Amino acid sequence: MLRSLFISLSQNKQLRAFSERSKFGRQMSGRFVAGMSIEDVLAACERVNREGIAATLDALGESVSTESEARGSADVYHQLIDAIASRKLNANVSLKLSQMGMDFDPALAETIVGELVDHATQANTFVRIDMEGSNYTEATLALTERLHTSNGHHGHVGTVLQAYLYRTAADAERLLGQGIRIRLCKGAYKEPPELAWPQKQDVDTNYVSLMKRLATSGVFCGIATHDEAIVNQMLAFVKERRLQPSAFEFQMLYGIRRDLQRKLAKQGFGVRVYIPFGPEWYPYFMRRLAERPANVIFLLRNFFKS
Repeated sequence: MLRSLFISLSQNKQLRAFSERSKFGRQMSGRFVAGMSIEDVLAACERVNREGIAATLDALGESVSTESEARGSADVYHQLIDAIASRKLNANVSLKLSQMGMDFDPALAETIVGELVDHATQANTFVRIDMEGSNYTEATLALTERLHTSNGHHGHVGTVLQAYLYRTAADAERLLGQGIRIRLCKGAYKEPPELAWPQKQDVDTNYVSLMKRLATSGVFCGIATHDEAIVNQMLAFVKERRLQPSAFEFQMLYGIRRDLQRKLAKQGFGVRVYIPFGPEWYPYFMRRLAERPANVIFLLRNFFKS
């Protein structure tokens, strides 16, 4: 029930406008969002790098409606790629296609993202094309495939698969066959039961099956979860199969399970933290609450502490 509520709230334009302008809203979001500016996210990246943890930098925003907005979003990413190179950060970037104009001009979005992948290739870093709702799934996969095979981009662009979708096992085989890097997550959008498993237990079961397939595929992958039971299953699988830690990395979100992030890094596993920033934080923040309602209790408990 709470999951559905927060997903619905993430789409409420009036509440979003109020929250993103209010001091209270920015304070509440601070647990999961590194700040409003590029300098804020770079500082956060440097902090996690000092702990032996890699980062993915994510300029929040989605569903732009004009070319100037799309190119403005892309300009932020070009600045991030330059900063990663100049500061020698252990980091890459993640973007959404709706942020780059996919909703009103797919050709424009492909051009813009292609320019970013060109830049990342030259800087020897990586662009993750994030996954949105299921109405974007096929377009996201197809664009990733086209970019991966063009202009020397192999290994410099990848995407995300969501374990709650029935189609994901087939999509994983499709991408792995081309050597495309996958970030595996459970999924954070509201999907109908004809497209996605509605029950958490079924999603978890599919996630574990996909996780093991990716880790033994020979294609470097990201295991994106904060679920310690699943993390422990992965650790047992690594031991059972004698997998090299270099075959994959654990990926988690900024502000969530920092204790587990540090523990895994100290054990010698690759850990990457997704660090979002920017004034358009509201939909992201609400989806984090939907994913893990315990975050609501945590925020309320800590917000009123002096």
